[in-house]
Amino acid sequence: MRCPFCGKLDTKVIDTRTMEENTVIRRRRFCDECGGRFTTYERLDTIPLTVIKSDNTRETFDRDKLTRGILISCSKRPITREQIDSMVTDIENTILNTLKKEVESKEIGEMVMERLKEVDEVAYVRFASVYRQFTDVDNFITELGKLLKDKK
Repeated sequence: MRCPFCGKLDTKVIDTRTMEENTVIRRRRFCDECGGRFTTYERLDTIPLTVIKSDNTRETFDRDKLTRGILISCSKRPITREQIDSMVTDIENTILNTLKKEVESKEIGEMVMERLKEVDEVAYVRFASVYRQFTDVDNFITELGKLLKDKK
């Protein structure tokens, strides 16, 4: 593995751990040349999953894009990165376990909202406001009403 700091090709693995139900291997690495430490992740290479967007265009499923969307809605909230990674992994595994090669972005959005509602209501409303494209305060109040109704 190439060192991201100095570019040396030979680095040492100093720690290896499995993560996410043994589907990911996390390796801590050390470079003898510059002393840099960094982490790499190994995932099973699967058949690319295609996401069908609302305008019927298609793009390859991007785990990082999903993570960024959730991170934005969870900004300045008491949600750990581990919780977010766990949500993303759960959503990704749920989709892959259906064995479908294509999934609609609406399905992914609904899965995110289900999980955010359980973790943090403010993050849920933030995500819903973008996902459901609230155009005015009435839409926002309607969604809050649903949230309060579900809470009771």
